[in-house]
Amino acid sequence: MKIGFIGLGNMGMPIAQNLLKAGHKLTAFNRTRSKTDQLRPFGAQAASTPAEAANDCEILITMLSDDNALEKIIFAPGNCINSLCEGAIHISMSTISVSLSKRLAEIHNAKRQHYIAAPVFGQPELAEAAKLFIIAGGSPEKIKFCQPLFDAIGQKTIISGEQPYTANVIKLAGNFLIMAAIESMAESIAFVRKFGLGGQTFIDFIASSVMKSPVYQTYGNLIVSEEFQNAGFKLRLGFKDNRLLIAGSEEAAVPMPLASLLHDRFVAAIAQGLSDCDWAAIARISEQSAELKGVLK
Repeated sequence: MKIGFIGLGNMGMPIAQNLLKAGHKLTAFNRTRSKTDQLRPFGAQAASTPAEAANDCEILITMLSDDNALEKIIFAPGNCINSLCEGAIHISMSTISVSLSKRLAEIHNAKRQHYIAAPVFGQPELAEAAKLFIIAGGSPEKIKFCQPLFDAIGQKTIISGEQPYTANVIKLAGNFLIMAAIESMAESIAFVRKFGLGGQTFIDFIASSVMKSPVYQTYGNLIVSEEFQNAGFKLRLGFKDNRLLIAGSEEAAVPMPLASLLHDRFVAAIAQGLSDCDWAAIARISEQSAELKGVLK
């Protein structure tokens, strides 16, 4: 397939590489031109503008950090929306707001284009291994058409519904569960440490028994080791997702008190300069509240 690809960050780059490895033709744009140059050995073409990447492609994939970045790419002067051919498909793999996803569906429909929301679960190492989990919302016919692309980058595709925004709802709800798991582990580890017990012993037990899950294993070990500098997912992006979740909950009138607590944890961590650390660094707030300096890990 002929693909336009915009956004070559920690997730976008390995996704683009795997699409090229699967034999698809790809024209890429990234604000930092050196990123697109890295794809040339794989056979990609470099676009000078977002509109150039969108021109004459069957499918445009965007993998951008937030609503603002995606809106600029799609709607700003020299934008993609007017360069994308009639009948082409825009797949947004970004974690964006429910409201923007609804707006994109309406505008693409008015242009006789198609829109699929397909946010992903998984960190960069899963993207590199083509083992992402993909949540796809949109026309079943168009999702089926795009399935070879999803198969090239992921281990499983889950269809959320015919309305694209349903995929964004599931993505935000899923990220909320991960945030909540990080916070509950942080509090639990602080609790056992304060009694002189080892946090690692606790996590090894919990993550291999009653909470057997990569989420508990990965983030539990991060919290115990406090090695937050190597960010699989940056704290500032987790905070963005938290705000999107709260905005969606307000729109739907769904009280989410834990989301509000997590909001305050993120704000406290950002105030301490932890924005670019892994989002598990919100655990620092529980540790400090319990005055755990020097207590057994």
